[in-house]
Amino acid sequence: MGKNFADELISQIREKRSIICIGLDPWLPDNKETFYIPQFLVDEYNDNSKVIFEFNKRLIDATVDFTPIYKPNIAFYERYEALSGLKKTIKYIQKKNSLVILDAKRGDIGSTCQVYASNLFEGYNADSITLNSYFGSDGVKPFVSYKEKGFFTQVKNSNKSSAEFQDLFSIRLENIPIEQVAIEIEKIKGKKIILERNFIHMARLVKEWGKELIGINEYSSFGAVVGATFPEQMISIRKIIDNCFLLIPGYGTQGATAEDVVHGVNDDGLGAIINSSRSIDFAYQKLNYSKKFSPENFDKAASEAALKMREDINKKLKQNNKRII
Repeated sequence: MGKNFADELISQIREKRSIICIGLDPWLPDNKETFYIPQFLVDEYNDNSKVIFEFNKRLIDATVDFTPIYKPNIAFYERYEALSGLKKTIKYIQKKNSLVILDAKRGDIGSTCQVYASNLFEGYNADSITLNSYFGSDGVKPFVSYKEKGFFTQVKNSNKSSAEFQDLFSIRLENIPIEQVAIEIEKIKGKKIILERNFIHMARLVKEWGKELIGINEYSSFGAVVGATFPEQMISIRKIIDNCFLLIPGYGTQGATAEDVVHGVNDDGLGAIINSSRSIDFAYQKLNYSKKFSPENFDKAASEAALKMREDINKKLKQNNKRII
């Protein structure tokens, strides 16, 4: 059997001794955000796609030796009408022998998802994508028909308000008609009641959806997005989907640390990739690096920040008796 996405990712992780993922989320200087692409690139290229691609290219060149996978978020490229820059970025990452998660969070009914899948995998040639699977299995099947690709679906997101739905309990009862939308507890005596948080049920679905996508390393190519900002929930999810990869956002700018993310990693050192975007992309503007690196050297600042992230995570893995690949 040939390698699937999980096998390719594991090869990258082992080669680079790293489980970091760098999000490529470009902001131009005209936005109101604190972080942005250096003005000198805007002045030099005067075209959004060219500016963004050059910014990404230099970040990739500076970090690819220790970064197994990158995650461009399609929303930023759509905002700046820079989709040609996104396509060039994906192609360049693959040329430099690394992998791509195209962060699109697609989800819909089956027929629409067929179009999404074709566009993301054939149009953009992404190695893997993010999904929103709360539409159910009908919205998943068109994607997983691309069996050589990878998938990361939303399970427990890093933002605080994810608790508004994902942390709620669902009740499962046998033989209850669907039109009965509310049930009084005192009227269901004698029936087995199962209370389960929504994110836990989604984790169980991820394990089920990934059964046919297990590679030679016994890891599935269907994984879960689990925020580093919720380490206790991560522990529960990890127990359920032990052979799936977790894409863990929230490291760095969102406040999560190496201590928070190690619970998502299996004892063999696999099973998770840790994403950081702004903390790496715009490290030259961060207090720890701004005095050392000028805007013209933004790529060197990114390299130093990414290396520190890798080493901090590897150190914490060792302290927790987990294998360092």
